[in-house]
Amino acid sequence: MSKYAHGQIVKALAGFYYVDTGEELYRCRARGIFKKDGVTPLVGDFVSISVQDEEEGVVESIESRRNAFIRPPVANVDIFVVTVSTAEPEPSLELTDRFLVTAELAEAEACLCINKDDLLPAQAKRIAAVYEGLYPTVIMTALTGDGVPELKALIAGKSAAFAGASGVGKTSLIALLTGEEALETGDVSEKTGRGRHTTRHVEIFKLEDGTRVYDTPGFTSFETAAAADLTDANIDALFPEFEEYLGKCRYADCMHENEPDCAVLAALESRGIKRSRYESYFKLLQTKKELQW
Repeated sequence: MSKYAHGQIVKALAGFYYVDTGEELYRCRARGIFKKDGVTPLVGDFVSISVQDEEEGVVESIESRRNAFIRPPVANVDIFVVTVSTAEPEPSLELTDRFLVTAELAEAEACLCINKDDLLPAQAKRIAAVYEGLYPTVIMTALTGDGVPELKALIAGKSAAFAGASGVGKTSLIALLTGEEALETGDVSEKTGRGRHTTRHVEIFKLEDGTRVYDTPGFTSFETAAAADLTDANIDALFPEFEEYLGKCRYADCMHENEPDCAVLAALESRGIKRSRYESYFKLLQTKKELQW
């Protein structure tokens, strides 16, 4: 008779799912029924497995997910740690905003981690100023460990997924948090502007305080499960600073593009809303329109 166990997928690699039951770590294949049903097990999924021997098992079922993402391919995230660097690679506020919107759509918390403060401290302050009062922010330097205590406090006891463009230093930061010195890190390629020899799979590392940290590959595109929800979402509601102005426009269906007596546009002119944030909103709005066509 098969022995069954319950656990969480903590790593997916080469077609295998590594399931941590709290007592053992099993390397598992997934039942063929998942592929037939169009379901892919994700790192972070809570699953039931049938134990084949001391090391091997088979994923039999997946519990309902709190949320799920395609890129990075993770599930059940409590807090999304959006990581950006001051330089090498150059920061992209548009990409940063897209990650933050992804978190909003998935109803996950979000915080901003600004790395490489040692390279351009003035740049770090400029980025932090854009998100002041919107998202918890910590300025860090992975090389020295500055900011690690503050970051640990932000994610304590939560399942935290790090996301950001390749080369921003996510893996180095995670190595500092977890003490996993063997994590593979790399420099930024001068030719591509992307990190090289960096994370190629998703893995969860557990901290002593119960925090679970997802290490994810760097990526630069907006490809998430939540992206499909843009067609049904009110894009303006995904930007926290818009909230106090919503419902105050002349038109109830105002899209905040060029309508008269628009409270959001007025706030933009009075600097109640940052220009870069509005531009990110506008581009997402255009994306939504394209999806609806």
